[in-house]
Amino acid sequence: MNRDAVDVLIVGAGPAGLTAATYLGRFRRSVLVADGGQPRASWIPLSHNMPGFPAGITGDAILTRMREQAEEYGAVIESGRVEALSAVDGGFEASLNGRTITARAVLMATGVVDNHPELPGVERAIERALVRICPICDGFEATDQRIAVIGDSDMGVREAAFMRSYSEHVTLIHTGPAEALTERAALERLGIQLVETAIENVRLEGDRVTALCWNGEYSAFDTVYSALGTVANADLLSAIGARLSKEDGRVETDLHQRTSIDGLYAAGDVVRGLNQIAVATAEAAVAATDIHNALRREEGLTL
Repeated sequence: MNRDAVDVLIVGAGPAGLTAATYLGRFRRSVLVADGGQPRASWIPLSHNMPGFPAGITGDAILTRMREQAEEYGAVIESGRVEALSAVDGGFEASLNGRTITARAVLMATGVVDNHPELPGVERAIERALVRICPICDGFEATDQRIAVIGDSDMGVREAAFMRSYSEHVTLIHTGPAEALTERAALERLGIQLVETAIENVRLEGDRVTALCWNGEYSAFDTVYSALGTVANADLLSAIGARLSKEDGRVETDLHQRTSIDGLYAAGDVVRGLNQIAVATAEAAVAATDIHNALRREEGLTL
């Protein structure tokens, strides 16, 4: 395969990007995947809601299997970040590792970046499931535990309310300005304890956060969730003029995962919706199929 001229360039090597690469490879398309670094999925210590793995599977194992599958069908995965993307006659040009890549279509699977709480070693703590970022993924594992939710806006209230499905012992630690918290009545109605202060220190023992400290005193919890939101990796999409949501900065797509730019698709967490691997892979399958069919039409290979 000529790496500098491909049918499809995929930007991002997480679950969405790798799923699309497998589909497109099986459609006998030349595919280059730009792997910009550690995907968010690699932080998953053990997923129990990944379909087909009732005993659970780690994020690294998911990505390894997906990568091997994509490469089995001819996809080329190259480490490096796409620095620029532009639309040209016949497709797109992208800057990758100091050279220009031409592609007939592009799929953006760049994901989001989490806004982490200011805790010591927070990234390592997330990898070890000491601090969690996805209650939909693993809220079940926190059933009947003492749960702390760290937030700086009403998003923290919504996540704390969600966790009441699993436990009666939920505390919201609001670290933002007082005026950012408008749903105080809901907290009282749902029996959620409210603490309004910055977190001063964290006590770690073995494989769990045993206590958070504020005002010089420690309070013990079994599980700590961060509800500080995410930021979309949408700089390339913004630069090329794709329509983004005014609400959260993620890209808007149609039912076929097409953006507002012809030939430019998006799938996964960078798209407005639910940040779940199952959703990302489904969107990737839809996008890859539509890309292939669009290229077939260009080639005169449809009825």
